[in-house]
Amino acid sequence: MSTVDTYKQSRGDTIGLYTFMVAGIAIAGITTWAAVARIIEVLPNRDVTVFADFSGTIASAPIGPDGAPVDVELDTALITAESLPGASVAALVIQQIVLALTVIVVVGCLIGLCRNIIRGQVFSRTNTVLVTTAGFTALAGFALTPFFGNMGANGAFARLSDRTFNNVVLAVDPFALIMVAFVVALASTVFVVGDRMRRDTEGLV
Repeated sequence: MSTVDTYKQSRGDTIGLYTFMVAGIAIAGITTWAAVARIIEVLPNRDVTVFADFSGTIASAPIGPDGAPVDVELDTALITAESLPGASVAALVIQQIVLALTVIVVVGCLIGLCRNIIRGQVFSRTNTVLVTTAGFTALAGFALTPFFGNMGANGAFARLSDRTFNNVVLAVDPFALIMVAFVVALASTVFVVGDRMRRDTEGLV
């Protein structure tokens, strides 16, 4: 049996992996519950509160002497509209579905990876697929979740301003997206190389 193929972790490592698995299940459960609650909140389409990004927007805040208003530049805020266009409601629902599915898939893949590592299988084709699937799912979720959220916010802006307020903001930070893509590619490459080493050294002592 190849020494690269199997690995016997310490008791502490095993406990850590089981703890990670339990935490992952808890995160997936909480995220799904929060997504369902948000969908229930949005679907009636009454007094919908959305998270909004702003760009170069000045507002007054009571932070001066004795609460005097002072101009500040908004970065993000929660805004509430009496109702949203149907497309915006759909976008907010899709946002929560994408978020929940992303977390469930990523957690499921990582739990499968932890289970295989506990069994002594570190580098294998299965683990490579699990890592790659988790990585690219996280990447897609990272890009799509704020995109659909921004669509919902734009609907709120349109209703509140009667389509007179233009607040076009890029929902995804390109630099952060590139960094996530780099980490995903690196992790996938490490497991591809590790699996190749395992196959090349099969039968060696």
